[in-house]
Amino acid sequence: MVWHGGVSGSSLVKAAEPNHIREMMSGIYSPNEVALLPGAIGFDQTVFSGMNLSVMLVLILVLPASMYYLGKSVQTRSFSIHFRQWHFTENEMEIKGADKLNHSAVMAWLFAGFVFIGVLVRIYSSGDITSFRFMTPDFINLTLLFLCLVFHGSFHRFVHAVDDAISGAAGILIQFPLYFGIMGLMKNSGMVEDLSTFFTSMSNEFTFPIFTYISAGIINIFVPSGGGQWAVQGPIIIQTADAMGIPISKCIMALAYGDQLTNMLQPFWALPLLGITGLKAKEILPYTLYLMGLGFVIYLAALMLF
Repeated sequence: MVWHGGVSGSSLVKAAEPNHIREMMSGIYSPNEVALLPGAIGFDQTVFSGMNLSVMLVLILVLPASMYYLGKSVQTRSFSIHFRQWHFTENEMEIKGADKLNHSAVMAWLFAGFVFIGVLVRIYSSGDITSFRFMTPDFINLTLLFLCLVFHGSFHRFVHAVDDAISGAAGILIQFPLYFGIMGLMKNSGMVEDLSTFFTSMSNEFTFPIFTYISAGIINIFVPSGGGQWAVQGPIIIQTADAMGIPISKCIMALAYGDQLTNMLQPFWALPLLGITGLKAKEILPYTLYLMGLGFVIYLAALMLF
């Protein structure tokens, strides 16, 4: 319910990349029109905007409180989670030759140090740090790699952790190539553009962010990929927002809210969680739909008030 409005939100991260907005619209606008567009829209206008911070605060307060209420009023059953134990063979007598480098904390932290320097360089070279324009996919990946190496303490442990994580997320890894295939069909058939154009044709300055929010939610049911949605809907959103004089940042947030809202109807993100707990999707869906209803009201109120 908060992911696409956060620092890992696909459309928000892409929009913050230098010249991404202009490059996206270069085949649609003339060079003079492209030059008038912002090169990038930083996190100060999206993730850390007053609207989004307000939405996050309300979600953090309302959703746990509502789940607490359900926990007190709904008949529940107990279940146990069986955790898999890791066994590492890091006895010095068993580790020989170059393999010692894989088990060395010094080597892992040294490499992590170089990665951290790369992270600092990206922050410094971004120019205006207060706009958070350094928050790009490369920056996030570098930061996560640095943290993984530091906390796991060796390349050996890190690789084992990746193996374990991939086994838990196997369903998602299989599904996402299929989602992008579906997105390709929807894009090339014109379905996404027709849906977006339909909502745009009956919009005004007040209703366009709301219709963007609704259309993004509908498209996300078929293809739960924020990056794929942005690639298809992004140019339509930018062109319409620019023509109507609506802040592009608000319309991007509307897409993000619609995308994360119907993740409660299409809970693909829960596949690893279901594998760990042994639950079935039908057992969590009533709760996610309940949260979806609350989220719909919260997001809609934000788009109307801000």
